[in-house]
Amino acid sequence: MEANIKLIALDLDGTLVSHEGDVSEANAKAVKQAKEAGVHVVLSTGRSLSRCRDIAEDLGRSSYIVTINGGEIYDHEFNLVDQNRLDHKHVRRLWELKKEHGLHFWSSTVQGLYNTSSPFENEVEDYDWLKFGFDIEDDDVRDVILQELNANEHLEITNSSPTNIEINPAGVNKAAALKKVCEWLDLSMEHVMAVGDSMNDIAMIREAGLGVAMGNAQDIVKEEANFVTGSNKEDGVAQAIHKVLK
Repeated sequence: MEANIKLIALDLDGTLVSHEGDVSEANAKAVKQAKEAGVHVVLSTGRSLSRCRDIAEDLGRSSYIVTINGGEIYDHEFNLVDQNRLDHKHVRRLWELKKEHGLHFWSSTVQGLYNTSSPFENEVEDYDWLKFGFDIEDDDVRDVILQELNANEHLEITNSSPTNIEINPAGVNKAAALKKVCEWLDLSMEHVMAVGDSMNDIAMIREAGLGVAMGNAQDIVKEEANFVTGSNKEDGVAQAIHKVLK
């Protein structure tokens, strides 16, 4: 097995799933083959558990699931084992930015998922925030927002598509979460193959023993990867898994 890979970390959107949100037969089969070969397959996603649990169940049990870019980690029985929350004062500022610029927002909180179409009803301080996000089509506005957010050392700024911004607490990312998972499984990051397509995947791609970018990945992600596999329309995940199982 290439590079002695013992754990495969897979992003969902733009990676394991198609643009329609489905896992292809070839990808599902490759995941199964990896598990049968004794490799841990860990979903590592920006989604909350409620938005990926069905996929996790369909793929069969995984030792751990990394959600919300590392904001939460669950074990194989979907018990929460790790959680990282945003400070209310930073969320308050994000909410002000949303109002100042009329931005489309979305979020993950312990109490539920809120966004522009289904807003929260109480005060910012009444919720436990795990992740806050904006979707900004206008490049100039996005640059202004990014400039302020990147200057805040308490925040971790990534994206899962070129037009969005994802905000977690500083130090919370998929790589940090996978390091914890490796510790619990008595592995090191050298044993990990990480596959993704967006900026919220860069940390795990950079720190894994084998970092793989999807063919449809943002260019900045491809630059960090050890190799580029096929796109999510071409079962790129299955291609990458077969490469390491050879």
